Amino acid sequence: MTKKLLFQAIAKFFLGLLIFALILFVSAGTVKYPNGWLLIAVLFVPMFAAGIVMMVKNPMLLEKRLNAKEEETEQKAVVALSGIMFLAAFVAAGLNFRFGWYMLPVWAVIAGTVVFLLAYAMYAEVLRENTFLSRTVEVQENQKVIDTGLYGVVRHPMYSATLFLFLSMGIILGSLVSFAILLLYIPIISMRMKNEEKVLEEGLEGYSEYKKKVRYKVIPFVW
Repeated sequence: MTKKLLFQAIAKFFLGLLIFALILFVSAGTVKYPNGWLLIAVLFVPMFAAGIVMMVKNPMLLEKRLNAKEEETEQKAVVALSGIMFLAAFVAAGLNFRFGWYMLPVWAVIAGTVVFLLAYAMYAEVLRENTFLSRTVEVQENQKVIDTGLYGVVRHPMYSATLFLFLSMGIILGSLVSFAILLLYIPIISMRMKNEEKVLEEGLEGYSEYKKKVRYKVIPFVW
């Protein structure tokens, strides 16, 4: 662990937190938006804890994830579309609260929060199982096919986790409009996985055999 990595991690964390809060509360027209604070808590507190764990146990993985940049043209488009999707969803949630549109009931928000935290735990397990996991689509040096644990159930457990993470965000924010916008993540990750599997088949030994062994990409018996 280096001071430079520590500073970089802290700076990116608080910059992300600031931008996220500004989008939510400016669109809501107030900081008195309980659902917004709830999402910030369940999103950024575990993120901070995960960052500390990676910094202590696997600083190389943390550095790799902090500095990741997409090289594939198709993946750059996916990143851009994802950014537009999130911006639209969070602005819509703030406007939903500001203008008193239909807010989801408390029980739905609680259920969404539970799903979010379980998906976060799944995401952490994926990081533990696969030290080659990157934010970008690439084949790394000495990378091997992982076919145990969650990777023995679906080929892309990270996308399984993020699918439930992102869809539950709209519910936590109490906005059906946001939930509907975040459904666009399904075709977005479908596009990403198509390109990713092409890259892995071409560059990662044994991946074609792995695809035959594990049939489902994201959800067993469904997708």
